[in-house]
Amino acid sequence: MLRLQWIKKKMFLVGLTGGIASGKSTVAAVFRELGCPVVDADQIARQIVELDSPVYWAIVRTFGEEILQEDRQINREKLGSIIFSDMEKRKLLNSITHPAIHKAMFKQIFKYFIQGYRYVILDVPLLFETNKLAKFMKHTIVVYCDPQAQLIRLMKRNNLTQAEAEQRIGAQMPLEQKRKLASHVIDNSGDSTNTYRQVCKLHCQLEDSLDFLAVRLLAAVTLTGIGGLFYILIKRCIF
Repeated sequence: MLRLQWIKKKMFLVGLTGGIASGKSTVAAVFRELGCPVVDADQIARQIVELDSPVYWAIVRTFGEEILQEDRQINREKLGSIIFSDMEKRKLLNSITHPAIHKAMFKQIFKYFIQGYRYVILDVPLLFETNKLAKFMKHTIVVYCDPQAQLIRLMKRNNLTQAEAEQRIGAQMPLEQKRKLASHVIDNSGDSTNTYRQVCKLHCQLEDSLDFLAVRLLAAVTLTGIGGLFYILIKRCIF
């Protein structure tokens, strides 16, 4: 009986992305307010590099102890200044962190699958850049804002010079390109009320959808190496 209840539950994955300072976190917060589960890749990325974790030591061995603060925690700003100015070092960092991030994300996805949510938001800044997760998404959402607004917001938020802000924006895929790849666009160029309305409208559309991604979820879990117990449990839930 319990398995039948699980089978009747419909859940699919929705990728949420944008550009630095485009307002993605604001949109994710609205989805949470509406009761949607959100798996936050940035939050997970901070958790996996906590002091003395395996990923922490891999980063320290690769980039040196000069990236550490006095309390031995990783200085994210210092590490960021290194990788944003060097594409190869950025790829190297991603190769260290992304496998652990993906594994933690799919653990959360599995939990929400069991709980029977209709859909789950995956908040992933580099969804289209890495392209490893995008293929598992039934829908993708890009949070867009005009380039000038993005630049001003980033300078103000991170206390950066214009050159520093432009460098960080330039390290990512242009928002206009992401906009073309997405199945849905939230335009955050205006005020917060307008953004809120757009998210509410999209949420209603997704809630009414009957898309079912259990097979893709199974493929994602298997592909990313969680395998084992999760594979058996999900297989039993679905079949």
